[in-house]
Amino acid sequence: MSTVRRVAGIVLVAASALALTACGPFEDGTAGGPAAPTATPSATTSPSVPAKPSAPPAKPSTPVKPSAPAKPSAPAKPSATAASVPPSTDPDYDVFPCSTYDLTFTANLAEPTTSSYLLKVTNKTGKPCRVIGHPVVTFGALDGRAKARGAAPGIEEAIRLAPGQSAYAGLMGGLKGAGSQTVSSIAMTMETDSDLKQVPLKASTPGLNVSEGNSVTAWMDNAEDALSL
Repeated sequence: MSTVRRVAGIVLVAASALALTACGPFEDGTAGGPAAPTATPSATTSPSVPAKPSAPPAKPSTPVKPSAPAKPSAPAKPSATAASVPPSTDPDYDVFPCSTYDLTFTANLAEPTTSSYLLKVTNKTGKPCRVIGHPVVTFGALDGRAKARGAAPGIEEAIRLAPGQSAYAGLMGGLKGAGSQTVSSIAMTMETDSDLKQVPLKASTPGLNVSEGNSVTAWMDNAEDALSL
């Protein structure tokens, strides 16, 4: 009897084991007991860290639109006369005739017997000028003027007066006669070949005899020549 029970127990245990094998493990890997060990995965190579993308290029700033350059003004067109006439190389080309505004004036008795006077003008300005022709001499309130005596050089050969320099002319007295008169002063202006109005320069000439014979020389660069003509 005990042998029959032992065999029946063995058969029951075998049948239970077969039933458990047929059902298989649960989804969570258990079959009513501890989880079955899983196979250890093989070691895998760690994935390489991807390169950090470089920062996107900076957005270019909007360029400042340059202002339009100023249009250069057109150079003045030279006149036909200026373009056709080359500048003069003569250092005295712009030296103009002297007027009474440029000069001081004196008259000194040179010959008492003939009542002749030495006239002198001096450049009082800071620039040169030229004395041309003869002095224009009048006699106070009397009409008329002294006649030109001798020839005068042209303007190109006229005396150039630098500042402070002087020129001379000789005023010859007239012959005494029934119609002659004496004056105590004279007035003088310069020949300028222009319409420029001048203020007459006056000088004292006590006892100057005035008649039809009064004459005056051209301007000279020395007193001797002025009185010898």
